[in-house]
Amino acid sequence: MKKRFRAVLLSLGLLFLLAQPAFAAELGEPNITPQTTMRELRENPSLKASGYYTYCREMLPIESNYWNNKTLAQYAKPQLVYDCADAMNLVIENYNKGVQVTWQVYTPEEIAENSSLGMVQLFYYPAEGSGGRYAIVLPGNGSTVTSEMEEGGSAASQLHAMGYTVFVLRYRSFLDATDNAPLDDIGRAVQFITQNAERFGVQAEGYAITAFSSGGQLAGLFCNEEIGWGRYSVPKPGALLMAYPVINFNEVKLLYHVLMDPGECGWRFYCSSVADVVTDDYPPVYFWYGKNDIILPLMDLRKQGPAFEKALQAHGVPYLMQVYKNAGHSIGTGRGTDAEGWLTEAAAFWEEQVG
Repeated sequence: MKKRFRAVLLSLGLLFLLAQPAFAAELGEPNITPQTTMRELRENPSLKASGYYTYCREMLPIESNYWNNKTLAQYAKPQLVYDCADAMNLVIENYNKGVQVTWQVYTPEEIAENSSLGMVQLFYYPAEGSGGRYAIVLPGNGSTVTSEMEEGGSAASQLHAMGYTVFVLRYRSFLDATDNAPLDDIGRAVQFITQNAERFGVQAEGYAITAFSSGGQLAGLFCNEEIGWGRYSVPKPGALLMAYPVINFNEVKLLYHVLMDPGECGWRFYCSSVADVVTDDYPPVYFWYGKNDIILPLMDLRKQGPAFEKALQAHGVPYLMQVYKNAGHSIGTGRGTDAEGWLTEAAAFWEEQVG
């Protein structure tokens, strides 16, 4: 009887050991490099299972066929590719450790009533320790698709390396951005993080919003108490950190209204200049843009960074502005340009302001 029992245990042990390689094979290796093809990246078992959204350029599903055989170096901006690869490897490592990477911002009931809410997600990069501050990243959207992997991932990678917990927000854009949807998405995301601060291991107060391009316009509005953080009953941001922010959509406003909110007469986020919503209690701001930016001048450069600086000065808001000679649009962390290292400087400014 004892021999039979031992034989059963031995058989079960062998079965368990044999099962281990199969289990391990279900997890991907954090081996993303600039030469990894987009197909390989997206089919990495852990990255795929994590739910991280990696479609930063495809407006239509058919476009993914074109990009599948391109490398990450061909897909991402050269200034972002290394940080982008580091970010995706970090996602894989976190998933393999059992971290839930993707969090839905809206409830299943809300998504059932409005399917567009299902795309609103937070991608979670936990810090090594708990109880620290967090940053929420708003990538640009180019009016069409948001850049969670490129601008979002590159910023998350660098901020995480500095010791911060980071959330990259995928928010509604383009035709889904009706009725001020992106502002609601930011408000709900900060509500969600605030309510779950202990679970995420972060402080609810003193957080930073890091934003790029048109994401900067949204972040700038959210930092106004009346139409932003106060309206959503969440803590005031500790700092606003922005790269090449759109401050005023200027001539594009009418087009946006026709595309997003035809027939509606009420206020919409794209109608306002961030410079016009700065108040005396506006959060401290760090922002930069480049002299060779070819996007901002299309919307009248005078109404962008320069107008924002004047508003900050008029209201006595602490700020630090950098204007670089060689730093174009959509370069995120800006490796290899004059802007390289800006995020380190911005984080130091954030810490100085929140104390």
